[in-house]
Amino acid sequence: MDNTQLIQEVTAKAQVWLGDNYDAETRAEVQRMLDNEDKTELIECFYKDLEFGTGGLRGIMGAGTNRMNIYTVGAATQGLANYLNKSFAGRDKISVAIGHDSRNNSRLFAEISADIFSANGIHVYLFESLRPTPEMSFAIRHLGCQSGIILTASHNPKEYNGYKAYWEDGGQMIAPHDRNTINEVNAIKSIADIKFKGNPELITIIGEEIDKIYIEKIKGVSMSPKAIENQKNLKIVYTPIHGTGIKVIPQCLKAFGFENIISVPEQEVISGDFPTVVSPNPEEPAALSMAIAKAKEVDADIVMASDPDSDRLGIAIKNDKNEWILVTGNQNALLITDYLIKQWKEQGRLNGNQYMVKTIVTTELLKDIADKNGVEIYDVYTGFKWIAGIMLQEEGKKEFICGGEESYGFLVEDFVRDKDAVSAAAMIAEVLAYAKENGKSLYEQLLDIYLEFGYSKEKGISIVRKGKSGAEEIQAMMDNYRANPVKELAGSPVTLIKDFKTLKACKPATGEVYDLEMPETSNVLQYFSADGTKVSIRPSGTEPKIKFYMEVRCPMASRADYENASAAADAKIEAIKQSLGI
Repeated sequence: MDNTQLIQEVTAKAQVWLGDNYDAETRAEVQRMLDNEDKTELIECFYKDLEFGTGGLRGIMGAGTNRMNIYTVGAATQGLANYLNKSFAGRDKISVAIGHDSRNNSRLFAEISADIFSANGIHVYLFESLRPTPEMSFAIRHLGCQSGIILTASHNPKEYNGYKAYWEDGGQMIAPHDRNTINEVNAIKSIADIKFKGNPELITIIGEEIDKIYIEKIKGVSMSPKAIENQKNLKIVYTPIHGTGIKVIPQCLKAFGFENIISVPEQEVISGDFPTVVSPNPEEPAALSMAIAKAKEVDADIVMASDPDSDRLGIAIKNDKNEWILVTGNQNALLITDYLIKQWKEQGRLNGNQYMVKTIVTTELLKDIADKNGVEIYDVYTGFKWIAGIMLQEEGKKEFICGGEESYGFLVEDFVRDKDAVSAAAMIAEVLAYAKENGKSLYEQLLDIYLEFGYSKEKGISIVRKGKSGAEEIQAMMDNYRANPVKELAGSPVTLIKDFKTLKACKPATGEVYDLEMPETSNVLQYFSADGTKVSIRPSGTEPKIKFYMEVRCPMASRADYENASAAADAKIEAIKQSLGI
């Protein structure tokens, strides 16, 4: 399509938005874009429709079909309402829970959605103000709702917002409900199809009463109250990074028994502009810099940071040189998992009927811990909805211990069905208290896990290729890895290849092929080598990137050998990049 034709098409789409069905502010914004000689912004806002995918909506806020606004959010809500009314026809009451984070327009989008659901005869439980995503998941189950939504773009930059949809189990929707909802959303062809005029009688405001029940339930997963009592004055620096954790996470830590929670006042300002950070992402060192500065000032024991919707948790701890270091998502998962399983075992609760879940790109050390203790472990695709899917599958049959992913998401309880920074914060504080009670630092606790199960280091690498040509290049890279499989990784022969696009696994040495049991296909390729290396390759579903997840094993003879092992792992990762041609 040439540029003239594209401009003609987006102009025609934009002119529809000048109609009386749209509010004055939107009409003025669209007219401004139409009047501008430079049509770049007009094209970006209208060249396609913001897609309601399996994860819901996510996009830049503004006017237009390719933006997050009350009309694209409205279409999503109307489509979901239509699907709920079809799926639960005949019920006396269909209900949904609605939550939102601190982003600009999140409250507006939540209230618009509440109006639309109620206009469609669906009872709404709307949180009075911002709340963590996992608390909304909890509310769905606790209140017996059939669905729920959260208005959040997680840790994306301030220009973004998003809309995630959940089913009655409290997890994000998976098949068939995700595809069926997408079909209903796509069937909304005009804003005239959207019922914006709400029914106040069907909207119930909820708040602190749910907070109290949620926190009390999380308190019930505590394993070592005596250790906490003895270490209750641990200095915990916590920052919500301008987000939803501001009240609930400190309250939960105090409910566990921790009395010394130290805030970062500048980051307790609730703001969708996230004024103290470039990106409100606890995976990024810059997001924790103010909290670490506060920790140095008060000589704290640990630093914690949650993202705007409080489902991811980043932490920092002191090493043996008293230097503050960041803990990766994999390491946080190791610390909590090792602690939980040992506590379950010590308390005589392991009987072979327990399980845990990890994603396929998360460290294999979690599997080693599970195997050593006779705990079944499931490997699922990236995304916590797949962990929730296993929990639904095993509900009432087996006991859930925990689930985690490398991207800083963890869950220690079964009454929530999404990653939960609230419970993860309380539990990592408990792990710290238990370690200190036994004469260790959290750093030493981590090193001792490596000594027991072997040292592992993980590194993620993303290669960005923008535009149509970039997408084609990424696809060509995936095709090449499949057509010409890598034979060695840093000199270690590849012993197993898993292709989740074909759901086949192959052992190159023998030619043996077997099926992979997964709920659906996914464009992910994995290589395993003789020395324990694992490399996962997949295109990003939301960005113009191809992602490489590398995990390498290296010998580690003692705590003092940690830095040598880490350096050897870095060298091996560089060699693996050569093997992969990146």
